[in-house]
Amino acid sequence: MNSSPAQPPVGAPFSDLPLSPAMLATLAQLGYDEMTPIQAASLPVTLAGHDLIAQAKTGSGKTAAFALSLLNRLDARRFDVQAMVLCPTRELADQVTQEIRRLARAEENIKVLTLCGGAPMRPQVDSLIHGAHVVVGTPGRILDHIDRGSLELAGINTLVLDEADRMLDMGFFDDIAYVASRCPRDRQTLLFSATYPPGIDKLSQKFLRNPQEVKLEEKHDSSKIRQRFYEVENGERLQAVGRLLDHFRPASTLAFCNTKARCRDLVDLLRAQGFQALALHGELEQRERDQVLVQFSNRSCSVLVATDVAARGLDIAQLEAVINVDITPDPEVHVHRIGRTGRADQEGWAFSLVSMEEMGRVGNIEQHHGGEFEWHALAELRPASDERLLPPMVTLQMLGGRKEKIRPGDILGALTGEAGFTKEQIGKINVMEMSTYIAVDRAIGREAVKRLNDGKVKGKKVKVRMLTE
Repeated sequence: MNSSPAQPPVGAPFSDLPLSPAMLATLAQLGYDEMTPIQAASLPVTLAGHDLIAQAKTGSGKTAAFALSLLNRLDARRFDVQAMVLCPTRELADQVTQEIRRLARAEENIKVLTLCGGAPMRPQVDSLIHGAHVVVGTPGRILDHIDRGSLELAGINTLVLDEADRMLDMGFFDDIAYVASRCPRDRQTLLFSATYPPGIDKLSQKFLRNPQEVKLEEKHDSSKIRQRFYEVENGERLQAVGRLLDHFRPASTLAFCNTKARCRDLVDLLRAQGFQALALHGELEQRERDQVLVQFSNRSCSVLVATDVAARGLDIAQLEAVINVDITPDPEVHVHRIGRTGRADQEGWAFSLVSMEEMGRVGNIEQHHGGEFEWHALAELRPASDERLLPPMVTLQMLGGRKEKIRPGDILGALTGEAGFTKEQIGKINVMEMSTYIAVDRAIGREAVKRLNDGKVKGKKVKVRMLTE
């Protein structure tokens, strides 16, 4: 293994790195003031050209850690694919693509393409014909493009395997191996993984050349996550979720179920009780998944009910609570679930509902955790208010997106200009290929729909409807 380049201290400025003035200016504009631990540990290694194995979880700043490195090696004048990022899920691939695009502002005309299953093949093939510098995708769809001859890998100089452990869990070893074997041998390979199953060693021995290793301690500060366990009868488990929500009134909750059927049953019950709840599981079409994730991340939905597979790769800011509706048999998964809350300088709740049959699982988690858990009785839970728990925002859907060259600034300008709303009343604006989703303060939802439909965006009439009530 090579000797590691000198690492800047954690919290060091990006100007300590050999990055272009234009890139440093972009980082400053985006509010990237200092490096996170994973960035400080890995960027000197990757910018020096070494292969890397890094242990890093979602939300640790890892995307910028590999994005800065692959962008540094790009030649914008060469219009062929020079970097590829493999991700386990469409959601993570979309997040990675957005982050690379933001960081690529420093250089004119860098084209980043997402190639994932669940989306039509033809538009992806057409986009590849027009050329791209970076592709981000899931192994299966990348493989499809290679086999069709629509994706040429001869120009690849950087290959990134993001959340490699999740891809191995999902049975992608052979697909990853095939994709890597089709890339040039002298490329740089960067492997990011939250855990180190045996398959990671196998992958690294096969495809990485003298890699540096960066292992960081678990990022989440468990002192910021307040865990409570409640013993339940199986018949009262789903009702207990509503009681937790009424008692603690978290603005944003991620509820984990072990099965799709449990997800559906819980969402039906929560909606009947007046909660704004949405489900995320493997049977949703891609358009439905996108809409669900947009509404949850922009705070238009109070509860997202998901299976572990569906929630992989999600990084939701400002998540007040996680509820383990079912106990997972895997202690690592439990840590990963509850680590979604209590991020950065925020505190979070993690509630677990446990039946007698699940006590053995809790024992394993306790052993893994290294301490005893705090148990409470369901009888303690009382509604904190007579008012329904409603999310602070609602989502508007506007026809037209990236295809029509719509930008978030165009929407913000229309709402704060002619429509007369304040900037504080507008939340996240997500511009997709064909649609744009706009979060606005719940109090102005209907009025915002009316004013946008009566006015214009970029000089054109638009069609807008309320996605959530």
